[in-house]
Parts: sequence; structure tokens; C-alpha cells
Amino acid sequence: MTDYGEEQRNELEALESIYPDSFTVLSENPPSFTITVTSEAGENDETVQTTLKFTYSEKYPDEAPLYEIFSQENLEDNDVTDILKLLALQAEENLGMVMIFTLVTAVQEKLNEIVDQIKTRREEEKKQKEREAEEAEKQLFHGTPVTIENFLSWKAKFDAELLEIKKKRMKEEEQAGKNKLSGKQLFETDHNLDTSDIQFLEDAGNNVEVDESLFQEMDDLELEDDEDDPDYNPADPGSDSAD
Repeated sequence: MTDYGEEQRNELEALESIYPDSFTVLSENPPSFTITVTSEAGENDETVQTTLKFTYSEKYPDEAPLYEIFSQENLEDNDVTDILKLLALQAEENLGMVMIFTLVTAVQEKLNEIVDQIKTRREEEKKQKEREAEEAEKQLFHGTPVTIENFLSWKAKFDAELLEIKKKRMKEEEQAGKNKLSGKQLFETDHNLDTSDIQFLEDAGNNVEVDESLFQEMDDLELEDDEDDPDYNPADPGSDSAD
């Protein structure tokens, strides 16, 4: 007759030795414990991690142990689902043998695969962004191919915008013409204009200063008097003293 208790105790001692930093006993009856599994570091030192909780059934290992994802880091929902399916498959295949080490090892390999998938996914995303950037750059330089349809559409829009600008300008010029007053209208509407010069003289006190130095040299100027010319004939505009 199989001594399930003995097999379970022996396996617990072995697990504690194999996973000294990640093995934690939760209860002794029924025996329940956790083992934390971490993937190898990825490209940017990223890792994924899960803590598996196991509880021995009464007839383990002839019966599968109870298991669950106790906690996890950086795993997607579909990753958690895949891990649970993997545990179920491995437990069924290893009935009759102590299997916790086998289950944990399978999960360890799965986590490494997930890290590789993350790396591949990021590389694909990077390549996709590079392709999109290249396409955007090509569109920037090549522009949109001109067809008859899009040219006519652009031409109709351009003509409509140009007509609107012309209408607006004509309206502004018409409005400006209505508001512009003639000189007579300005004089009639602003009565200050007819007294502005007088007001200027009054403000100056009717005192106009004359610079006499401008006239000091007048006596030195030799002014020619046409009447002193013996040939001058005032009745003959064609007469010239230079004859």
C-alpha cells in the first residue's frame, strides 16, 4: 500500500532544497506551498514572473495536486490561460509520480518563451513603425497623384475661394467709397478748418520773427535794370539787350 504522506514529505524536502529562495510553506494540513518562477532576462532586462500555489490532494501523486496562479508580473491574460492549460496537461501525463518539479520546470520554459515572444513582438512593432515612417516620407515627397477628377475638384474649390475673396474686396472698396468725404464736405462738416490759420496766428501772438541776416547782402547784389538798356523797348517783347 502506497504511503502518500511519506512521498509528499520527501518531495517537500527536495523542493525546499531546490528552490531555497522561492519556496514558501503556507500550511501543513493539507500540505500547501508556493513556488515563484521567473523567466530569464529579456532584451532590456525585462522578465515575466508567476507564483504557483500547490496543494496536495489526499492521494497525491496518484491524484493531481491542486494548483493555481497565486500572483504574476508582466503576464497577459492569455499567458495566464496558457500556463494553466500547460499545468493541467503535465499533471495528467505524470500521474503516479511526484511531479511538482516537472510542473515548475514546464512553467519556467513557458515563461522564457513568453519573453522571446515579447522581444519578437517589439521587433515587429519597430519594423512596422519604420515602414509606416518610410511610407509617410514617400507620400510627403511624391504627393497625391493628379487625376482629372481630383484636379477638377481642386479647381472648383479654388475658383470658389477666389470669387469669395473678390466679392469681399469689392464690398470693402464700395464701403470705403461711401464713407470717404470730398474736400468741400470735409470743410462743411468741420468748421474748425476755416479758422485754423487764424487760430495759428493768434496762438503765435501775431509776432513773426524775421531773420535780418538773410537781407544783409541784398545791397551787394548787382541788379540789372532793363530801363537802363538803351535798346530796351517795353512795347517790343522780342527786344533783347544782348543784341
